[in-house]
Amino acid sequence: MIDSDTRRRLRAQDIGFYTVFATISATYVLLILLLLGADALSTSPREFFRALAKPPIQYSILLTMASCTISAIASMWVAIPVGYLLSRHKFPGRSLVDAILDIPIVLPPLVIGLSLLILFQFWPFSLISGAVVYQIPAVILAQFTVACAFAVRTMRATFDQIDPRHEQVALTLGASRMMAFLLVVLPEARRGMLTALTLAWARALGEFGPLLIFAGTTRMKTEVLSTSVFLELTIGDLEAAIAVSLLMVLAAVVVLVIARVWGTREVLT
Repeated sequence: MIDSDTRRRLRAQDIGFYTVFATISATYVLLILLLLGADALSTSPREFFRALAKPPIQYSILLTMASCTISAIASMWVAIPVGYLLSRHKFPGRSLVDAILDIPIVLPPLVIGLSLLILFQFWPFSLISGAVVYQIPAVILAQFTVACAFAVRTMRATFDQIDPRHEQVALTLGASRMMAFLLVVLPEARRGMLTALTLAWARALGEFGPLLIFAGTTRMKTEVLSTSVFLELTIGDLEAAIAVSLLMVLAAVVVLVIARVWGTREVLT
């Protein structure tokens, strides 16, 4: 039994402990809110809609929506099988493969863009370099390269949370491996799949470095929202740059809300 003096002492220690942790947490949350508030207060609704009425920015919005969606869907086609294999099976070189898949996450973005640019100087990629480099496919490929790594991490965590015995029961009842995967595993992973898809989309939205090197920043051609901010700053239109930034923040918030509400919160990374 804990006496009253000990209980009061522990309670006092807990108050100090949680006060320090809560202060640190609140400070960081406040910093994020101040960043967003500073952007919002730096422009007006009139300037915001004036910037969005510019043809190059309207083009970048359409290209961003299309390229992020394509790269996110492509990421899922890779993330689902890769995440499943890493979660369910131990094979030679598994740790090495796992480490390789993290490379796009830890590499500086400019290095990824430069590596893609160099890759397309070698055969057989050089055969199609004219149709890819500094073209719209380069935008999608650059976004996919980074976004897919995040989708793989999320899908692996999703499959780790699914009890493999459910799949084994389906196999013992006569289902093939593919049937068990499609009819048992995937339905249980649907929330994690939504989370992976939305996170990949959001990550593609924020890409800049690889696009700058590999796709370029040509207006009305390879310009997406992230490069629009850069281009507007270079010509001195700060209000337009802020407007595009706010639009990206809004899109990111919507995507993250979707992931939090309908996705699997435990696998958010």
